Amino acid sequence: MQQKETTNSDDFTDVFRAPRTGRLLALDLGMKHVGIAVSDELQFTVRPVAVLGRKSWKKFLKQIIALLAEFDAVGLVLGLPLNTNGSESAMSTEARKLARNFSLSVKVPVFLVDERLTSYEAKGYLTKLGLSEKEIWERVDSEAAAIILSDLLQLRNEKFEQDRQDKQDETKEL
Repeated sequence: MQQKETTNSDDFTDVFRAPRTGRLLALDLGMKHVGIAVSDELQFTVRPVAVLGRKSWKKFLKQIIALLAEFDAVGLVLGLPLNTNGSESAMSTEARKLARNFSLSVKVPVFLVDERLTSYEAKGYLTKLGLSEKEIWERVDSEAAAIILSDLLQLRNEKFEQDRQDKQDETKEL
């Protein structure tokens, strides 16, 4: 078996390696449906894009490659569905497998982000907007993907700000 050189490491959870500019594409993975969201180029805003049906790996991969190209995305973010106590679930194993498969198949880095309760948060948000049950069902997965991507950006920005503050404190001490 030939080894393929990739831009990805084996640690897909190190979100601090994610590119700081350029669009990121996020997936809320389900067994039948996958929510899609994208950030703007400066990574200030995030928006839900679509919900894809998920059947065969080949078709799914082609759809994701097409979306990466359409949005000129510089990274792919997958939700990592952990149990509420933080332990791994059967879907976590599936998400890690897909992250590995994507890392070998796409030309952008792949990241996993804790997605605990994002579907509940998305459903609550859409309910507050006054959407019908049918509209919520149609949009909840893409809204969850947007929350996953927002969480990554927020986590990374908080770390960046903390590092900046730590450097300022070190400079003051000198």
